[in-house]
Amino acid sequence: MSNREVVVLSVGGVRFVTRASTLQQFPESRLARMLNDDDQEFKLVNGEFFVDRDGVLFSYIMDFLRTLQVSLPIDFSDYQRLRREAEFYGLYPLASLLSQEHLLKPRLEILEVRFSLQEMQAFFRIFGSCSATVEALAEQITVFAGQHSGQSWNSPFPSQKTLIPLPLERPSHHDMVFQCGTEYSAGDQLGARYVSIKPDNRKLINGTNVLGLLFDTLLKDGFRLISARTVASEEKVECYSFERMKRPAGLTVTVHQAPGNSEVAQAKRIQVHKGK
Repeated sequence: MSNREVVVLSVGGVRFVTRASTLQQFPESRLARMLNDDDQEFKLVNGEFFVDRDGVLFSYIMDFLRTLQVSLPIDFSDYQRLRREAEFYGLYPLASLLSQEHLLKPRLEILEVRFSLQEMQAFFRIFGSCSATVEALAEQITVFAGQHSGQSWNSPFPSQKTLIPLPLERPSHHDMVFQCGTEYSAGDQLGARYVSIKPDNRKLINGTNVLGLLFDTLLKDGFRLISARTVASEEKVECYSFERMKRPAGLTVTVHQAPGNSEVAQAKRIQVHKGK
């Protein structure tokens, strides 16, 4: 039986088709022993192994055997039941990863955008609970300085004169500050700042347009707007709060041969790989 390449399992009425080598990732597990007829819990019926266990949870078992990584849906909550299933199948490295439930659960991420429109200038300050998200957003936003001539400041497009990119202000790892609009006048020339947010190629000077593009960017990235309020009416400061459930990093087990025993693969190290 151990030399069969394709194995069919019926777990709680759910059918799975896989390779024997996948089930043999952990030779001491019950799934590996099943192929050698060493476990009476698994009955071979019409060429399929029948297992009276939860078929839905077994799909996560199979995903782990194929990837050696625990990556669960955001709304997953049956950690104890899945751990119990892992122990039943003798997959103790998986059970060990599931015991680190605090690392597997998604976390709520908060982002706050403060927007102030003062005459011909607009000011932005973005706070984020996750510094990596703020850093990624800062890499998408570029502020350009240039001359604005013979047009209303509300025009969405800059003149053809050379624009100079400016660095964003980063008071801390969790926030950034930038502005757009007209800064000063010299005759008929207006010194102005434009904002571009990748992947959009436009360079916008109107603060309301920039705010709208920023909203679109955050919504496409999985955030949702949860509140909008005025925090300083005299200075016309508006505060917009966003949130999203951040998928946790995938916990990965590295498997290699145990010293002195080439036939027994053991989980020697648990690593946390960055996930999205």
